[in-house]
Amino acid sequence: MPTIAVQREDLEALIAGPGETADRIPPDQLEDWLMLVKGELKGHNPETGELRIELQDSNRPDLWCCEGIARQIRIKQRGAAIPYSFFDKQKPVIGKLLVAPGMEKIRPYVAACAAVGYRVTATGLTQLIQTQEKLADIFGRKRRTVSIGLYRLAPIRFPVSYDLVKPDDVKFTPLGMETLLTLREILMVHPKGVEYGAIVGSHDRLPVLRDAKGQVLSFPPIINSREVGEVQVGDHELFVEVTGTDLPMVALALNIFAANLADRGAVITPVEIQSPVKTTFGRRWNTPIDFGKPRSIPLKAIESALGEALGGQEVAAALKSYGYEVKSVGKKLTVQLPPYRNDLLQTVDVVEDVAISQGYARFAPVMPSQFTVGGLSRLEQMADRVRHLMVGMEFQEIISNIMGSHQDFCTRMRLDGTEWANVVEVDNVMSLSYSCLRQWITPSLLQVETNSSRAFYPHRLFEVGEVAVPDKVVDVGSRTVTMLGAVIAHAEANFSEIHSCLDLLLYYLDRPFALEPLVHPSFLDGRAGRIVCNGRTMGLLGEVHPAVLDHWQIGVPTVALELEIDRLLDEA
Repeated sequence: MPTIAVQREDLEALIAGPGETADRIPPDQLEDWLMLVKGELKGHNPETGELRIELQDSNRPDLWCCEGIARQIRIKQRGAAIPYSFFDKQKPVIGKLLVAPGMEKIRPYVAACAAVGYRVTATGLTQLIQTQEKLADIFGRKRRTVSIGLYRLAPIRFPVSYDLVKPDDVKFTPLGMETLLTLREILMVHPKGVEYGAIVGSHDRLPVLRDAKGQVLSFPPIINSREVGEVQVGDHELFVEVTGTDLPMVALALNIFAANLADRGAVITPVEIQSPVKTTFGRRWNTPIDFGKPRSIPLKAIESALGEALGGQEVAAALKSYGYEVKSVGKKLTVQLPPYRNDLLQTVDVVEDVAISQGYARFAPVMPSQFTVGGLSRLEQMADRVRHLMVGMEFQEIISNIMGSHQDFCTRMRLDGTEWANVVEVDNVMSLSYSCLRQWITPSLLQVETNSSRAFYPHRLFEVGEVAVPDKVVDVGSRTVTMLGAVIAHAEANFSEIHSCLDLLLYYLDRPFALEPLVHPSFLDGRAGRIVCNGRTMGLLGEVHPAVLDHWQIGVPTVALELEIDRLLDEA
């Protein structure tokens, strides 16, 4: 969950609102108000006035900033939403931003606005940068989905173009440097280029924002130009742009930034976006844009979830004082979120906001009317029995992560290009180290063995855990299976040793089995077998191939066993 740092005086001023006198907020009062944003005060430095606040809501990026926290508190105090006139579709624009053809294949969407009248302070600049980083890193998935740029407005001449250029055709001085660099050089030597270059670096043409004079604003999502994109204390005319791959997320990020700057006293002027392809907003639209839609919610559903008959008037008042637009018609409520929120997915989201607005203490707890006793499932009982038997055979249990890398689960196991390398992969992966779900447990055990070379041999390790087996027949495309994985490593480890462990395990479980020859890339030919029970394959075992041991830097012979515990139940 995000944790942000804010200055106490800045938060108090934002809660009061532009032009109002800020009151000192007692610590206990602040902690009560933070419940409105599902926040918790984690630290306070009386000397600097810094507050550290942890936010417990991952669905509301508008709250990951000082302005958003203050806005929610101020709305509750006033009992109604804060109006923002710049969301009016008829409001004049400051200029146009033209999206080049072909951008839809790389980073298609952009939103922008101008903010004039707020003179940037040191505290305000710190908050703008913090919000920019939190939105891009967490909400924007390390800039892959959303990235944000801040600029000085005065040097920019409209229309601004969002172009595609060859990596060596454009030069500019990036933030943090004093030398003109091409886009290719930025990807190679600039810290941000090295960190985020993989997002766009594989394309033969790269995105660039330029104004009507040909002046480079930025190389999104990598770095701003130093000449235009270095906002400083004292600036009072700003230009904000957001680029990304998801149009609603791009629009929402700009809406949040626009509301934040407006709360600090800036006048927001929209920018007209022109796209060469049709989008959900059309080919032309102004940003910031209110793209939310009203939702009809049965009053009975809210009352049932909260356990009290509140009535339409009380529910409507609670939602209005939390920032909603609400209309009550009979037994239904029509609700719409403010433009800087887009987290209304189900009725329970509205229920939660009613409870937060009313205060959880407002609802009396009710003890369950039925008494039930829980128990272990048959699968978990079998898994526990397997664990008990493995420990009895002097194996040591480990617990590892079901997520890992394709390199560990497949490449190091010599599975690439084979049917054994079919794994469930994570879309929009944040880290290659956790890019897929394991399809077997042996790689996890070998990882432990790699780090145990200094421990006395023999090593006998096992894990009972879940794996994801791809299966096109299942509606979600994979099955979650509970597996036993075991390895033995020492100078004389061999097939017969792991076979005897399997034989003893299944003897005590009263499960007859047979072994059939198996050719598997991870094991030595002629030293691997398929475990079969009543004609069904239940697992495999064998001597690990020397090439696999070399990949894992394991210096002694190793044997491994994999057994499906789910199927042990089927054969009972």
